[in-house]
Amino acid sequence: MKILMFGRGVIATIYGWALERAGHDVEFYVRPGRAATYGDAVDLDLLDTRRRVWGQRVAEKWPVRYRETLEPDHDFDLILLSVSHHRLAEAAAFLAPRVGRATVLVFGNIWAEPLAAVGALPADRIAWGFPQAGGGFGADGVLHGVLLPSVVFGTLGRPPTDRERAVRQVFREAGLRLKERPDFRGWLWVHFVSDAGLHSQGLRRGSLSKLAGAKGDLREALLAGRELLPLLEARGLDLRRHRGGLQLFRAPVWLTARVFAWLTAHVALARMALQAHSDPDAEEPREICRDTLAEARRLGIAVPRLEAAEPYFAREATGRA
Repeated sequence: MKILMFGRGVIATIYGWALERAGHDVEFYVRPGRAATYGDAVDLDLLDTRRRVWGQRVAEKWPVRYRETLEPDHDFDLILLSVSHHRLAEAAAFLAPRVGRATVLVFGNIWAEPLAAVGALPADRIAWGFPQAGGGFGADGVLHGVLLPSVVFGTLGRPPTDRERAVRQVFREAGLRLKERPDFRGWLWVHFVSDAGLHSQGLRRGSLSKLAGAKGDLREALLAGRELLPLLEARGLDLRRHRGGLQLFRAPVWLTARVFAWLTAHVALARMALQAHSDPDAEEPREICRDTLAEARRLGIAVPRLEAAEPYFAREATGRA
């Protein structure tokens, strides 16, 4: 399959590497002028857990191909769209007249109504998924990250279409297990508020990486996430349909925090999942917290822990007030 990764972010790069390794033809769309800046290869330092429980270290220079234009008559079969949630509408508007015959996999956080968030894209060309990978580019330009053995797919209340099944097969061929979420809208929102709770405490400390092994900070993050559950109900979400995703908030916080602290201190995979997020100027954590707090205020839901963290995400990523 011929696949276009939209942008050269962390998720696009990790999955682009995995999909190319599985035999697919992968290119990256980047803004004009970026290809020369990026160079013709990506330095990877990945922990790949698809085949080994404790993962396999991958350290290599991966040659990549870029394009800085995208005409409607292109021959890509799949476009993977993984951008920050607050950039999604802009990216969708750009892609809408350039989709061609491709399926667009929307692959990341969404806080709005999903179809509204990608309103400019043709609904019959969309597949919905969520990555199970993460990391960041270091100051040396190396991508340090983790690729977990599964990936999440879902639909908005109906069975998958032929296009969506074809996308799922691409990921199976890359050695990834699929997790299906029939109420994908609800799953996305649960994940979003979970991120908001975690990021609210990460921003207090400077980044998520500082939470590794920190029992007290993880406890506060869990409590912040728990306070956001009424916000989901106020948005019309039936929490009974998401018991599994909410279990960590329902369990005794002292116990969950202690387990998370031990895992992130002593288990390499869990530790790397946090330590890879070390950029104190990252934009997305602030935007997640801002948008969650704005919605809570709109609906009149009390979220005292998130409000207390507001000084840490109200300022711009540069640190200016």
